[in-house]
Amino acid sequence: MQLTFYKYQGTGNDFIIIDNRSHLYTFTAEQINLLCNRRFGIGADGLMLLELEPGFDFKMVYFNSDGNQSSMCGNGGRCITAFAKHIGLISDSCKFLAIDGPHEAMNLPNGQVSLKMSDVKEVEVNNDHYFLNTGSPHYVTTVSNIENYDVVTEGKKIRFNERFKEEGTNVNFIEKKGDGIFVRTYERGVEDETFSCGTGVTAAAIVAGMAGMLSSKNSCVVKTLGGELEVKFEKVLDTNFYNIWLQGPASLVYTGTIDI
Repeated sequence: MQLTFYKYQGTGNDFIIIDNRSHLYTFTAEQINLLCNRRFGIGADGLMLLELEPGFDFKMVYFNSDGNQSSMCGNGGRCITAFAKHIGLISDSCKFLAIDGPHEAMNLPNGQVSLKMSDVKEVEVNNDHYFLNTGSPHYVTTVSNIENYDVVTEGKKIRFNERFKEEGTNVNFIEKKGDGIFVRTYERGVEDETFSCGTGVTAAAIVAGMAGMLSSKNSCVVKTLGGELEVKFEKVLDTNFYNIWLQGPASLVYTGTIDI
């Protein structure tokens, strides 16, 4: 079968996107894993199908690079919004369905995409870390000298510890930088550090707001290995966050075909 695909990236978090509005394609976990392989396939952190869904502009179906369907991906949501505009399915704004529920998104004039994330109604606060769900589960902890921190080794220890080894968690390491923060993320399903993680950036910004690391009460500039993102939110009580928006660049890298 010859497959037409689109390669997108958002702050270095890269995805294979397939237009599946006609429901022509189904993939095994092994096929997805091969397509995402950076040596033997196209190479990506994940694969997305854009499908039609009654009452929405489209449906986002997301798979991690290990081939398994995953929880919400923030940068993926921004990239598939840019893709929907590219194929003429939407103009500037849209409403789509993802695994964690409905999302709103906007293509902005400067090439950036803003995505409304799920509300966060609970944050687990511990002595050395925070744990919360921003559409995907995230462990967040502060570190020093983050540029030289061994994210893969330390992240893997947490992701596969006794508590998280069954379902897994994403692990975020953050450090205050200027008026914002720097975050590096170990992603489950990819089982490696990625250049950026949208739900992780969102979780890190919320934790930074709770920990008093920000100069603003309702926004945070977040630096990642792949570039900068901004998270805006409204805080109600100590661990309740609403109207959360993740904003940053999302762009088409290339289009191609591959035989599978």
